[in-house]
Amino acid sequence: MATILRDWSYRYQWLYDGISRLAALSVGGEARFRQLALQGLTIHSDTQILDLCCGSGQTTQFLAKTSQNVIGLDASPKSLQRARQNVPEASYVEAFAQEMPFADNLFDLVHISVALHEMQPQQLQKIINEVYRVLKTGGVFTLVDFHAPTNPIFWPGVSIFLLLFETETAWELLKTDLAELLTKTGFEVGKRTLYAGGSLQVIQAKK
Repeated sequence: MATILRDWSYRYQWLYDGISRLAALSVGGEARFRQLALQGLTIHSDTQILDLCCGSGQTTQFLAKTSQNVIGLDASPKSLQRARQNVPEASYVEAFAQEMPFADNLFDLVHISVALHEMQPQQLQKIINEVYRVLKTGGVFTLVDFHAPTNPIFWPGVSIFLLLFETETAWELLKTDLAELLTKTGFEVGKRTLYAGGSLQVIQAKK
């Protein structure tokens, strides 16, 4: 069942969007969800931004409203096709997050939204290493993803969602300390903020 629903959610944009909007209600709606990891950041029109694993451009559109230098990267041609239609003002690159075709010290800001849970542990570390490489000194890596609920009331809902739409890598992320991984890589990690009963984490880390 999980495989079928997962496949459908990526194949049909209307289903993916509906699931995203429903899940985002726990933090006040999709618009607020897409900007959670950007709170408190100063973004100018010339800020160099990478929206990593950008998907169909849901967060890219918010980034493109504040900067004229936004690049969306994704490994899925179908997702990038949708992103180009949804947010034509951004630029796009088809590539894997663990092998980014960018020079060192290029971006002021790298953002990734609910995509790290898709990665195997080795891929996850490679992506963090790559983000560190492409960020300028003083640049910021922002992320939002799943977290093991701190409020037990949220465990049933999270468990059902993961069983229906995710794979074992999402369960693995619940046991992973992302802040620790970032720190070991060399990032200076600020406060981790939890939402939705602790089931969602937002981290901002500086190179």
